[in-house]
Amino acid sequence: MKLNLDKHESDFLDRVIGDWQKNGLVGEEQAEKLRSSYEVKGFDWMRLAKYSFWIALACGAVSFTFLIVNDTIVNLLKKLYYTPDIVISVLSGIAAFLLFAWGRRLEKRHPEKVFSNEAVIFTGVLFTASCIAYLGKTLDNGSGHFSVLFLISVFVYGLLAYRLDSRLIWLFALVSLGSWFGTETGYQTHWSYYFLGMNYPLRFVAFGLVLVASCHLLRNKKWFRDFWELTYVMGLLYLFVSLWLISVFGNYGTIDSWWKVRQVSLFYWGIIAGAIAAGFMFYGLKRNDVVAREFGVTFLLIFIYTKYFEYFWDSTNHTLFFAILAVSFWLIGRKAEKIWTARKTSA
Repeated sequence: MKLNLDKHESDFLDRVIGDWQKNGLVGEEQAEKLRSSYEVKGFDWMRLAKYSFWIALACGAVSFTFLIVNDTIVNLLKKLYYTPDIVISVLSGIAAFLLFAWGRRLEKRHPEKVFSNEAVIFTGVLFTASCIAYLGKTLDNGSGHFSVLFLISVFVYGLLAYRLDSRLIWLFALVSLGSWFGTETGYQTHWSYYFLGMNYPLRFVAFGLVLVASCHLLRNKKWFRDFWELTYVMGLLYLFVSLWLISVFGNYGTIDSWWKVRQVSLFYWGIIAGAIAAGFMFYGLKRNDVVAREFGVTFLLIFIYTKYFEYFWDSTNHTLFFAILAVSFWLIGRKAEKIWTARKTSA
């Protein structure tokens, strides 16, 4: 079976094999055999399949929206309004079970149909969420402690992800975990603006750090191996998005209180965010950790340019402002091109 490669990958291998043949490392017959082991891929059907299923799900949601505004359907929904919550929860649970079983069967019989299988699993996830939500409505005692539902979702999705070996479901478990943390800290403080002196972005900085640290502690666990990278990426995403928000808004709980202060007075939050991004960048370079390096570089640039807009947009002539931006991005592009060329040559 031939390898399907992009054009630049194919050209690179052609040059390498040509150099080997020129230097006598491989013979002509062996060189031709190597060249015949790969081919330039044609149209990217996998990408088309992925986008098609995404569009199909979106169109299905839009279709459902138009369906429920139909008078006949509205009258039917009015009759279903009085259906007990526990009945809806049970029906949703049964639908989720059937969809997960069907998705598992499809994965075994047609493992190559990645996106269609994930579409079935995704629909099962939605019905699982419906099951848990209506179960919560059934058991609601008026306390408003709905963060428990997110916690239940974490364990349900986590178990399903492990049993079905599904990173898609694991992603929902991680999203539910973040949702539980945010709502639980809000509930514990009676929905005030601060929890242990931290606003929401600062809380999620701590949450992201804990999640990233947990990844490193669990990295060698066999059961966690398939979910390690996704958890690591999500932990860094929680961390760096929260750091960006902190660099802009500081530790203020409301927009009104933030609006009254000068942005320059929050410069130290930008320094802290930039230092953490730089730390992850150097850690990634030293340990050959691609994920940490890419997050560090990307968000370091985001932090720098965010501060540039904050401090100089109003006080700088816009022609000069964008000229400086153009020069800075040109310099970054030139440096990146040099690094890429050097690595390409050394390879």
